[in-house]
Amino acid sequence: MGAAFKINKVYPDVVSAVPDKLLHVTYKADNKVELGNELTPTQVIEQPKVTYEGDNNCFYTLIFTDPDAPSRYNPIYREYIHWLVVNIPGCKIFQGETISDYVGSAPLKGSGLHRYVFLLYKQPEKLKFDEPKHSPTDGNRGNFNIENFAKKYKLGNPIAGNFYQAMWDDSVPASRKKLGI
Repeated sequence: MGAAFKINKVYPDVVSAVPDKLLHVTYKADNKVELGNELTPTQVIEQPKVTYEGDNNCFYTLIFTDPDAPSRYNPIYREYIHWLVVNIPGCKIFQGETISDYVGSAPLKGSGLHRYVFLLYKQPEKLKFDEPKHSPTDGNRGNFNIENFAKKYKLGNPIAGNFYQAMWDDSVPASRKKLGI
């Protein structure tokens, strides 16, 4: 796992430490995220199923970002937050507190491959988060920083992670319009 994070520069562009465990992420039609594989925006429109080994007595934070907004070579909006769920009891993501609703990949035409990174953090306890909430149509999701977020809430290093890559396809214009971007 470390090799994939390093080769694709998820480490150090996004995180300063490579997670030890793989976060299992599966989209509809059994489209799996597999450490840098390429998926299309069409395949990732809907929220995926995310699974991991968790302790029912602990709380977790799940973060999904695009560090390559608007492009890998000009990431002036690094990172664009696609999904943020906190205070997840054990493995029950649906019972966590959603700060940023899920939005799928919508890279600009001609911007090349983007990395889309999922990270899981184990919280020290149930926490009070004061981050702005984002609906699916809120386009103000840019310039999020996972490292700063983790430091602010004393989350430590991610315990699990995964990522895929995607580039523009025919579904993107409709997705971007829906998102207001």
